[in-house]
Amino acid sequence: MRAFAWFLGLILLGLASIAVFTYPAWLLLHPHADFPFHRIGERIGMLALLLGFALMARRLGLSDRASLGYGIPRRLFLREMLLGLALGALTMLAVVGIMTALGLLDWSAAAAFDAARLSKVVLTRLASGLAVAFIEETFLRGAMLSGIERESGAKAAVLLTALVYSATHFFASFHIPAAQVTSSSGIDLLAGTLHLFAQPLGIADAFLCLFAVGVVLGTIRVTTGNIAACIGLHAGWVWVMLVVHEMSQPLRTATANFLLSRFDGFIGWLVLAWTILLGVCLRRFYVGRVARLPSPA
Repeated sequence: MRAFAWFLGLILLGLASIAVFTYPAWLLLHPHADFPFHRIGERIGMLALLLGFALMARRLGLSDRASLGYGIPRRLFLREMLLGLALGALTMLAVVGIMTALGLLDWSAAAAFDAARLSKVVLTRLASGLAVAFIEETFLRGAMLSGIERESGAKAAVLLTALVYSATHFFASFHIPAAQVTSSSGIDLLAGTLHLFAQPLGIADAFLCLFAVGVVLGTIRVTTGNIAACIGLHAGWVWVMLVVHEMSQPLRTATANFLLSRFDGFIGWLVLAWTILLGVCLRRFYVGRVARLPSPA
């Protein structure tokens, strides 16, 4: 479990850097630019993770293309990623259709979208989905899964990366007004970032759903030997979710509203059930597909 300990330590280091360095950085930057305190903290955490990841990946022998999940020819990688993107979008649209049929979503806001605005939302959210997928899949299903798999096997790698993947989605955005910033605000920002974990039952459905998503993506990574399909599926799911968030609202008065989480009004028990069913189908699909694809060599 040495590789997992390294990655867990890296995440803890990123969180600690928020508490330690945000206030000094704010003192340096605030007189010259009106950057929000929480934004500075977020950037410091990201920078710490990026620098730490670059150093750690090299130290653990995970900086090569294969370990990062890119060990197939570029044309094949792009083709598999685009297939995954289409599958991700279609399967998420299917669950959105189920939500709509159950009366769980209020689409009244969609009436304000003309063709130009809809096109802009669709394209910008696609870009967001791809960015999120590339970053998270390279880190989790790329380097982290490779490192754990070499030491502890594929099953442990899939489960541990899924656990980290789910947990990191509950780092909340916490704002501290400039007038209230003090020398202890870095610690306050970190506490606010992690406050959702203080009430685990309130996020249990969303946490289990995201854990299941992580298991599905990890299983596909192990099956295919790369992260092309993972990036595509991940991006497709995020893409549709972001567009739906723009155009609808969860209907809390619906009889079956418990199927949607309080966390974001989307993932929850319904999406968890869908993910389990989808995961079985996707694994069978990619097992057969890998057998038909040409060897990476």
